[in-house]
Amino acid sequence: MVAVLALVTTPLRAVIDVVLPPRCPACGEIVDGDDRFCAACFGQLQALGPPQCACCGIPLPHEGDIAAQCGACLGEPPPFQRARAPFTYGGPTRHLVLALKHGRRLHLARMMARAMLRVAGDLPEDAVIVPVPSHALRLWQRGFNQAAEIARQLSRQSGRPLAVDALARIRATPSTKGLTRKARQKNVQGAFRVAHADQIKGRTVVLIDDVMTTGATVSACAAKLARAGARQVEVLTYARAVREEQAHVSVR
Repeated sequence: MVAVLALVTTPLRAVIDVVLPPRCPACGEIVDGDDRFCAACFGQLQALGPPQCACCGIPLPHEGDIAAQCGACLGEPPPFQRARAPFTYGGPTRHLVLALKHGRRLHLARMMARAMLRVAGDLPEDAVIVPVPSHALRLWQRGFNQAAEIARQLSRQSGRPLAVDALARIRATPSTKGLTRKARQKNVQGAFRVAHADQIKGRTVVLIDDVMTTGATVSACAAKLARAGARQVEVLTYARAVREEQAHVSVR
């Protein structure tokens, strides 16, 4: 039966690829397979990797101890144990994030999750995947939560359970675009609560979002999760906003 299906689907796939060939999610150029950038966009990706802060993942200027932390994390330790993202935010990654969030191209979550798992390493056996929640009004307007779509793909690809409703956003927050870190922190105060503590208590929570900017949103969520009994919180996003002089310019 499997062999018969393969004989049917292989020619069908070939026809579909002729009529609707796979395209680069950033620029629309025809590519030779699904879920991949064209050569030009791939060359613009800025990967995040060592040397980086052991806690928040921000690039560090010099090679050093693997446990080295940035000044911000040393001065004010965040409520999560580790934050990682495969890429900096900008260029192709910005196009991808916006295409998912505003273009409703939900299939892109699969591609994003795959890249995120590469930098996450082996997730702990007790890990549970929790997306940063959307407010009910935003969910009604958009029809979906992009963080939840990425989290679903991460759960499927990693085999770790998904707790999509463990966190709830109880207060709608205005756009944080252009706000300082302090203003962003104030913006999300009291915006989240743990709705199902039984799903996260005593476990490693892998908190998912599309982009991490100042870390105010994920920190607010992580603090709530920790107080509700999470053993530890790790943050995983597709992209991370960094200053231009901090960005690595090679793809690992």
